Amino acid sequence: MLFTGKGDSGTTTTFGCNQRLSKSSVIAEALGALDEANSLMGVCKALLAKNSDTYRLDDAPLAGLVHDAQETLFIIQAAVAGAPQTVAEEKVTKLGELIGSMEDAMPPIKVFSIPGATELSAQLDTARTVARRTERRVVAVSEEGTVAVAPEVLAYLNRLSSLLFAMARYVNHVQGVDETAPSYK
Repeated sequence: MLFTGKGDSGTTTTFGCNQRLSKSSVIAEALGALDEANSLMGVCKALLAKNSDTYRLDDAPLAGLVHDAQETLFIIQAAVAGAPQTVAEEKVTKLGELIGSMEDAMPPIKVFSIPGATELSAQLDTARTVARRTERRVVAVSEEGTVAVAPEVLAYLNRLSSLLFAMARYVNHVQGVDETAPSYK
């Protein structure tokens, strides 16, 4: 069954929790933001997979890199819900290396750019902003102290939005599309 009706009053439960909590709690907000980020990254993955021969980094398809990040978001969701899960430091390091590889493959960033040079880069930029909001929601859970959030989880979420930004720039670079700086007029 896709629903139980138990949440009709605006409450829910999390993993291993024997009490109900408000759907507007910081934990529920963080879990919802993680789900939203993961879903939007699924859109990006599907678009990348359509052209997996084009969108590659060091011979690895970018769609696979997004899939790996989605898998890690499930680990983070479990951790935020109270399960004994965390993100391995190696995953944080790997994101940093991927970002560095993308930066090495394109011209250095000199100014802000207006999102939307291509449909795919616009989707990646949207995923980036959702990932950044997700990070803020998980930081709020950490600050509240109800659930212990490992430093690696926070570091991973911080790197994730940077990775999505790098991917947006990278796909534009691969397509030969110039970034447009805002005119500030």
